[in-house]
Amino acid sequence: MAKSYWLVKSEPSAYSWQNLQRDKHARWDGVRNFEARNNLRAMKKGDLVLYYHSGEGKEIVGFAKVVKEGYADPTATEGDWCAVDLAPVKALAKPVALSALKADKALANLAVVRKPRISVVAIRPAEFTRILELAETTL
Repeated sequence: MAKSYWLVKSEPSAYSWQNLQRDKHARWDGVRNFEARNNLRAMKKGDLVLYYHSGEGKEIVGFAKVVKEGYADPTATEGDWCAVDLAPVKALAKPVALSALKADKALANLAVVRKPRISVVAIRPAEFTRILELAETTL
């Protein structure tokens, strides 16, 4: 079965790409949006995940992989929320800014452009490949 691709967003001041690289493994929790939760539930072990710094920076800075599929979010005090575990794979050679994503016609339908408030979104394989090209990065 083909691998799926995702993008997760985090404020660098809350949990940066550098934190994930240092920690080598992190639980992705605290998501309280139904669409984002459903995306977390759809993630499978081995899926690749672009890491986007929101707020300050507004750029994709690296990619990670799913190392543990969806489970009950231990930070949730009520409701049916989900968490996954991620591990860093590689920092991008050249971060890809939101402005570059918006300017690229191949990325016009990218969810991070169309739905900027959703913190976990699906990425099509061609979009993932194009972002790596813009980042001058290979798998």
